[in-house]
Amino acid sequence: MPATILLVEDEPAIQELIAANLGRAGHHVVRAADAEAARGIVQSALPDLVLLDWMLPGMSGIEFARRLRADERTRAIPIIMLTARGEEEDAVAGLETGADDYITKPFSPRELVARIKAVLRRRSPQATEDVVAIGALRLDPATHRVTADEAQVSLGPTEFRLLHFLMTHPERVHSRAQLLDQVWGDHVFVEERTVDVHVRRLRAALEPTGLDQLIQTVRGSGYRLSAQVGSSAVQ
Repeated sequence: MPATILLVEDEPAIQELIAANLGRAGHHVVRAADAEAARGIVQSALPDLVLLDWMLPGMSGIEFARRLRADERTRAIPIIMLTARGEEEDAVAGLETGADDYITKPFSPRELVARIKAVLRRRSPQATEDVVAIGALRLDPATHRVTADEAQVSLGPTEFRLLHFLMTHPERVHSRAQLLDQVWGDHVFVEERTVDVHVRRLRAALEPTGLDQLIQTVRGSGYRLSAQVGSSAVQ
């Protein structure tokens, strides 16, 4: 599934090469030549992943990664560090800042795309095209199909994204604000109660299959998808 990738790289030729290859892989690439420009982009809208050069003019990539991890709004963004520094202590330093992976230049475009896919699968599974199944419920992002015991479930685009996120993060409770950020995007300003409307629509679509109870309301906290019906769930 296409991901929005923030590429922070100050060398124009390398930036162009990486952006072209990621574009061919289906990703949307937003570019920044330094950390200050990258900060402005992140403040406007959160990317799915940050591809971050270690050596940047002004603020270093390491310092920018630290700042992303220190901010509650950005701490969950996956980060891959790019660097010409191949020593083990440099790799350790990069990972200790909170980076999810570390790639030493030069690298092949195929390796980079594969690493991005692996990090997204671990950190942002809703940004991949992997089929997700929980019990009788199956969601295929590539074909945009949802089935329950082989029966087709018809969902609108927002309900599909909501179900995809919940299925890739099962058993976790998500507040309305968190769901707005993850499903609608943190740059979209809508009322939190909008989430309730779409949860009701999602449950209504699942009701004929008997799987609507997978979507649980947790009093005072938000929603979760769970195969276990607990006392904290209110349908």
